[in-house]
Amino acid sequence: MRITRRHIELTLAGLLAVVLVLDFACPLPTPASDSPTLTVLAADGTPLRAWPGDDGAQRHPTTPEAVSPNYTEALLHYEDRWFRWHPGVNPVALVRAAWQWARHGRIVSGGSTLTMQVARLVDERAAGRTIPAKLRQIARALQLELHCSKQEILTLYLNLAPMGGPLEGVETASRAYLGKGAADLSKAEAALLVALPQSPTRLRPDRAVAAAQTARDKVLTRMQTLGIWSAADVADAKQERVFAPPLRARWLAPLAAERLRQDAKRHGQTAATIQTTLDAGLQARLEQLLTDRLNSLPDAVSLAALVVDNRTLEVRGYVGSADFTDARRGAHVDMVRAKRSPGSTLKPFLYGMALDEGLIHSESLLIDAPQNFGGYAPGNFQADFSGPVSVSEALQRSLNVPAVDLLDRLGPERFAGRLRHAGLRLRMPANAAPNLSLILGGGSTSLEELVGAYTALARGGIAARPRLMPDEPLKEARLMSEGAAYIVREILENGGRPGSPFRESGQRVAWKTGTSFGFRDAWALGVTDRYTFGVWIGRPDGTPNPGHFGANSAAPLLRDLAAALGPDEARQQLAPRRRPDSVAAVPICWPMGLAEAATEPALCLQRRIAWTLDGAVPPTLPDRLRPGPLAEPVWVAAGQRVQPGCAPEAERFEAVRWPALLGPFLDAEQRHPLERLAWRPGCASQQLAANRLRVVGLEPGTVLRPAPGQREVVLKLQAIGAQQGLTWLLDGQWMAASTTAGAAQTLHVERAGAHRLTVMDGLGHWARVEFQMAP
Repeated sequence: MRITRRHIELTLAGLLAVVLVLDFACPLPTPASDSPTLTVLAADGTPLRAWPGDDGAQRHPTTPEAVSPNYTEALLHYEDRWFRWHPGVNPVALVRAAWQWARHGRIVSGGSTLTMQVARLVDERAAGRTIPAKLRQIARALQLELHCSKQEILTLYLNLAPMGGPLEGVETASRAYLGKGAADLSKAEAALLVALPQSPTRLRPDRAVAAAQTARDKVLTRMQTLGIWSAADVADAKQERVFAPPLRARWLAPLAAERLRQDAKRHGQTAATIQTTLDAGLQARLEQLLTDRLNSLPDAVSLAALVVDNRTLEVRGYVGSADFTDARRGAHVDMVRAKRSPGSTLKPFLYGMALDEGLIHSESLLIDAPQNFGGYAPGNFQADFSGPVSVSEALQRSLNVPAVDLLDRLGPERFAGRLRHAGLRLRMPANAAPNLSLILGGGSTSLEELVGAYTALARGGIAARPRLMPDEPLKEARLMSEGAAYIVREILENGGRPGSPFRESGQRVAWKTGTSFGFRDAWALGVTDRYTFGVWIGRPDGTPNPGHFGANSAAPLLRDLAAALGPDEARQQLAPRRRPDSVAAVPICWPMGLAEAATEPALCLQRRIAWTLDGAVPPTLPDRLRPGPLAEPVWVAAGQRVQPGCAPEAERFEAVRWPALLGPFLDAEQRHPLERLAWRPGCASQQLAANRLRVVGLEPGTVLRPAPGQREVVLKLQAIGAQQGLTWLLDGQWMAASTTAGAAQTLHVERAGAHRLTVMDGLGHWARVEFQMAP
């Protein structure tokens, strides 16, 4: 019978009818890629962490346009050179496969096209190497070609190709094994990922390096044989070493990702991807920085760090724990959000609020001396006292007593309320109201809230909550005025005490450290024009970490973090930033604290330059022990001081005194000349007469000598004439305290040289003995 055109048309129509009937009866299964991995992404699209889909596979969707041409070129020429032209099956390849089966009695090559490989990926029953499975695979391939374009079929392969373990798709494999997106694959890397689906378990580059490299080189050789890649390019590609770390090592910001996953689940969100604001490159540097620092820390200690962009409030770096794989360090405890005692890190906010309230300027005279505030008697971290200090010095050196004194005048409830309004909530112990201990870490907050509050120093006094997602609304509130923020930042940035981590670095960073009670938490926070960042060091379970505190552990880490931000971000130009119109530099005088222009020259005992706010130059805070003005009249007769009415010939002069609590810390030359005059016998003030406090057991000018074979001298001392308890200081450092006025005190002296012993009672009376210790 002669085959006519009519016969061909009828045959094709019949075949088409059969295909359509089968297509209707056996529709294509839904591709597994419709149940994708939940992937948390960095700002640039880099996957940070992924969770398997419902079928346990990890996928990151991609398209042919988003994949390196090196990969698509190698894939199509190695797997299916006729992909663009065949209808889903390659008849020549099928005939070859059938002949090999007939000759060898088994399937030698499957004759599979790329479309047929996709068919067995979407239909598990078409995945075998039996004849029925192969026939089903062919039918599904024809079905795919009927429903999908070539580009759509290629996209399915790119997303479903098995890549070892739970990984599916070229983008997922590229990120997991090579640490880069599939758009950036080299020829060697592209060849490796083309070969991998042939035997995903046997060729995994993180487990079978030699087998993976052999398979890769086979692809490279084929590309050279086909004339697609030059011999030189292939030779260079074969020189690249195959290496891939364990899959988990490729996670970035795992705790930040887990936080966002839980948030999405809580709000019923089902998106396949979650976009973050994190900078993948900075995140990797930050994690490496903290990992390197672990070698110098005890086993149970962890680290946390947070970096926020001041312009957008976007979180650019987030490390919740130092080692996500080390359970000893509380690997899964997110210390960015954990509530811990902030130590002294709240002090900048206190001074900023006091500036706004008109209580102080930057050089206001404060008192660093033992004080008792209604039963609360704070000390300094170094257990010493400096006497007269300025606001700048008190903040730079993080002195405790001046801060508590200032908080007592501002009010702890008001302070906590202002912080809460700005997004920093202080959690108090059960049923406790805000109190003076707040400024030394008596409440608890998180690294995230602290960093958010510190952004106010770079944003004109406006604090804001850090944003981890780009579509998260901006929540901000004023914490202090623009002028107060400028002054506080200038103090923290330019003060630089000895041991300052930024003194020699060339970086302009306003920084503050903090240490909680018992060395449980070590903090350091930094502010530049571009970033605000903070670090925390401690044990997640809250147990003490002796020997590690803000200055010696957290501050050096903060310095390295600032360097990791890069010179363009953290190292600011040394040209002065714009000063707000509300801020002015004004010469002032101690001890009264007023402007030099408003102070009589004779009453200006020490001149300083202060930052003032809104034209106000507030005086020194009221003296707690001797109420009244610091400027007072003095009567002098024949070169001696007298009480008024005691000597008719006495003349009246104006003098100035220092606050009473500073007496033990002042040398004679620091006092007003008239204050240094001796009192005429019988004409002394009643206050002076009442101050009979003196030390018994050690006389002025004594030279102590250790007994033979001994390294120290031990003395039993007593202070007589004291009232309301005693505080003992040796060379300015706190030595002991007693609630009993006449209690004995043991003195241990080891260091050779000059010493100064001071004792103070609760009314501000004091006595001092200067002595020597022989070598």
